Parts: sequence; C-alpha cells; structure tokens
Amino acid sequence: MNPERSTTASLTTWMARWVPPALTTSRTERLRAVLGAWLGLLLTALLSFWLAPATTVWLVAPIGASAVLVFTAPASPLAQPWSVVAGNTLSAVVGLGCAAWLPDPVLAASVAVALAMAVMMAGRCLHPPGGAVALLVVLTHEQHGWFVLFPVLTNSVLLVLIAMLYNNLSRHPYPHRASSAPGASASGQIERADLDAALANYGQVLDVAPDELVHLLRRAQGAAAERLWSTLMCRDIMTPDPVVVDFRWSLAEALEHMKRLNIKALPVVDQARHVTGIITQTDLLRSAQGGSASLHSQSVGDVMTRQVRVASADSHALDLLPLFSSAGHHHLPVIDADKRLVGILTQTDLVRALSNVMQRPEPGHGRVRAV
Repeated sequence: MNPERSTTASLTTWMARWVPPALTTSRTERLRAVLGAWLGLLLTALLSFWLAPATTVWLVAPIGASAVLVFTAPASPLAQPWSVVAGNTLSAVVGLGCAAWLPDPVLAASVAVALAMAVMMAGRCLHPPGGAVALLVVLTHEQHGWFVLFPVLTNSVLLVLIAMLYNNLSRHPYPHRASSAPGASASGQIERADLDAALANYGQVLDVAPDELVHLLRRAQGAAAERLWSTLMCRDIMTPDPVVVDFRWSLAEALEHMKRLNIKALPVVDQARHVTGIITQTDLLRSAQGGSASLHSQSVGDVMTRQVRVASADSHALDLLPLFSSAGHHHLPVIDADKRLVGILTQTDLVRALSNVMQRPEPGHGRVRAV
C-alpha cells in the first residue's frame, strides 16, 4: 500500500472525528429550543432590568450558555434547576475569592475555573456555564459581593423559572423526571445496577441521567428485537429434515420410533415427501386404550390427523405466533415452494428464538430435537 495514501487516509479519519454526528432532533424540536432560548433570555433581561434599572450590569454573558442547555437539552443533568442556579452562583463566589486572593490575573483565571469545577462536582451541580461565570468575575476584576446575588443568582433563578414554564408547556418535563420503562423487568434486560457498573468503568462524565439512559437502552433493545423478529424467517428457526413415518407403519412401530428419538409428533409423508398427515403421542395413547393388540393391528394411516396446518419455510416467524398462542398448535410441518416437507416448527423453537432474538440463531443444526 502506498505510504502517502495510508497517511492521507489516517489524517482524514482523524480529522473526521472533529465533526460530531448530525443532530437527530426534528425541525420542530429545534424550533422549539430556539424560540425557548429567545423567549427565556428576553424575559430574563427585561425582568432583571426592571428589578435594578440603575445597575449597569443586569445580564451576564454566561447565562446565554445556560439558556442553550435548559432549552436544548432539558433532560441533561447539566441543565437541571439545581445545576443552573447553584452551579452559576457557587462559581461566582469562587471567582470573587480568586480575584481577591490571587493578584496574577492569568493564575487567578485558571485557578478560578478549575476550582469552580471541583466545587460544582462536589455540590452535584456541574454546569458548564459556571466555569464561564468564574472566569468572567476574574477578568472583569469584580470585587463586590453583591455581584453574586445580582445579576448571577437573579439571572439564573429567572431563567430557570421561565424554562420550567416553557418546557412543561411544550411537553418537555422540567425539572426532568426519568421515563419509566414499560412493564416489569425481564431476565436479560438492562437494569440500573448494570448501567452503574458500566459507568464506573467508563470513568467519564456522561451528559445523560442514568435512569433516562436505562430507558433509552431498553427502548433500543425493543427496537432491535422488533427489527430482528421482522426479518426472522421460519427456515431460520425450524428443525430441518425432521423424522417422518409412512402411513403404512403400524402404531406400535410409530410409538417405538417416538420413544427412541424422544419426540412427540411425526409428520406423515408420501414418496414425494408431501405431507399427508401427522400423528402425535396423544393419538397413540388414545389408540392404546384398546390394548396393545390394537397398536399392532392399526396403521398410522388409520388414526393420523389428515387436515394438517403447515407453514411455509419463507413465512415470517412473527406471523406464526398466533398459531401457537391462540390456535393451540404445538408443532407445524414446514414445506418449501414445491410443497415438500423440509422441517418442523415447534413451540420450543419459537421460545428459543424469542429468548435469543438479540443473538440471531443460525438455521437448524440437523439434530433431532424434542417436539
């Protein structure tokens, strides 16, 4: 391979990582967020100016970043009311302390942001604009403690109150509450404890509430299961080349065959492997009530069920569920396009496919399974 092409490809791949994936939100949702930010900042500015018209600074720049979070990502832990109000306010306090105690503005600025992050994480109020608040206080050489109360705290409280009204009216619960996953937890389903263990190994701050992430993952599991079921065909889960009997066999021979192979039903086929009937253990036990002699005197053709419901190998597995759940079938012979027997599908096959739907099974493995 050409080294220059390899280097160019690697550089292109590396540069592609700089660009985030496209937003998956709808145009309606984007418009909702944009209008919310505009309205939130407009009302925050007007109310703040009304509260202190003589003040020269009645709106701080970092509140704009707060507006982006609370209206664009109201479900984010970084955008919750406590994060906004406490994060901005505590960061302002940190900024004042650094500006007062550290004469070097470069050192004060870096320490203020880092210390503000530590305080916010300790107070469970991590809010990215808080770092900008701490930096703003240092760079503007703010020395008055009232700056914490107004405009920082005031702006933050007003913005949160407006966001609560707007987001809830636009059907985005705020403060956010995690959606409850439908139904009871099933085996194999992601639980909160599983996610906590994964996050402990992940070791980074995740901008999604854990309960909400569990809900999203469960919905993804459901979507994946539905997608797999929609493409799962009967031939993928059936038992291929099933054991069959001839209608001329005696019932005793058929019963011995079932006992030896540990199966509960036998398709009856002709020489062209066309299904002519099916015989089950129930049929044999009913005939055995007349004594063992009846098992030797009667043939399979005498007692077999002739009206047999069959399934096509090309039919969707999902379409066959009602036949087992409602119609009472326990096994279905599977035929190909030429109506020749190619397999048998049982309740066990469907249950196994359902439990392993996230690990799509290969088509049958050729060994006899209990039916």
